[in-house]
Amino acid sequence: MLEILPCPPSAYTEVAEIYNSYILQNGYTMDCELKVADHIAVWVQQFNDREALYIARAEEKIVGWAIIKRYSDREGYRTTAETAVYLKEDATGKGYGTTIKKFLIEKCEALKYRHLVAKIWSANKASIEYNRKLGYEIVGTQKNIGFKNGEWIDVTIMQYLVY
Repeated sequence: MLEILPCPPSAYTEVAEIYNSYILQNGYTMDCELKVADHIAVWVQQFNDREALYIARAEEKIVGWAIIKRYSDREGYRTTAETAVYLKEDATGKGYGTTIKKFLIEKCEALKYRHLVAKIWSANKASIEYNRKLGYEIVGTQKNIGFKNGEWIDVTIMQYLVY
């Protein structure tokens, strides 16, 4: 059974390690700098009251983490949030991502967000399809918006409208 909880400071190191695996394996993040617990602590310290970091546990072990963060600090975007889910490699394909993303959508609705955004590398077809199955729709592609490991990266923008 999967348990999703607010991320305690004691889990920041493991959150960083999961994220670092994506950075090191060119795993569809634009981040290039490896993280440590202090980086995660800064993220959380900078959150407003409608942003959150969660961990997902299965059999008492952390299998992933998820985030709800503001889309922009501009007041006009106050009803828009970005969501993201990161899983340990051995936790993929078990339905955890779907469960976590549904949890995020419910939390965002409770937090009075109306518009959710997912920014996904266009080459990451599996993530695009996963989000599509959860009700996100593609609204565009930003061509050559990122540059990582000597390559230009396109990013697909997806949205979910909460009613």
